[in-house]
Amino acid sequence: MNFHLKIWRQANPKTKGKLVDYEAKEISPHTSFLEMLDIVNEELTERGDEPIAFDSDCREGICGTCALMVNGEAHGPDHPNAVCQLYMRRFKDGDTIYIEPFRAKAFPIIKDLVIDRRALDRIVQAGGFISARPGSAPEANSILVPKRNADLPMEAAACIGCGACVAACPNASAMLFTGAKVSHLAFLPQGAPERRRRVLSMVRTMDAEGFGNCTNIYECVAVCPADISGSVMAKMYREYAVAVLLEEVTD
Repeated sequence: MNFHLKIWRQANPKTKGKLVDYEAKEISPHTSFLEMLDIVNEELTERGDEPIAFDSDCREGICGTCALMVNGEAHGPDHPNAVCQLYMRRFKDGDTIYIEPFRAKAFPIIKDLVIDRRALDRIVQAGGFISARPGSAPEANSILVPKRNADLPMEAAACIGCGACVAACPNASAMLFTGAKVSHLAFLPQGAPERRRRVLSMVRTMDAEGFGNCTNIYECVAVCPADISGSVMAKMYREYAVAVLLEEVTD
């Protein structure tokens, strides 16, 4: 299979970027998207040209580092999947493929397809810690948690922090990400002592980082590789509303 690629190239955060044309020739349909980029980079290196910078790590859809827009879709056309789980058989021979970094004010471009997503880390850090004591696992019946209440935080905790929800949202909102991080502790009794402070701090940090507001378009849910439910945003809204009310009462 042969493909015509239009790839975003940008030397550093201060320079202007542009789409540059490349050819990917004789690519097996069983080649993953990132492996295809590896092949292109090998050819560029052999010619003495600058290879294309892009992020990857596990290449198993777990780490979330392969943050790419493929033909205008976060992580490409196969959902729910990360780019590393996208294979070239998903495209037609001779297709033109546009490859760009995630676009958001809070995700500044470092180089080419590499972006800085530390804003998501700062939201998590703002949540702090839980006061549950470390050590060996408690006896199973010491804190009774119904199965549904145990399943909900596990589903929220599946978020891999890739940022696709932000890239897909026309407002560059991080509500799905923040909702997942707030919810997976708010659903559990161990997260109860700090739940009010946690949601206030995380939501306010999210706003300070420059993410947009949610207007319920749900593009975030459509592209999420972890298939996070939009219900985590509703949970976050409830947690935040109660926390603000209690903050006003105590003040």
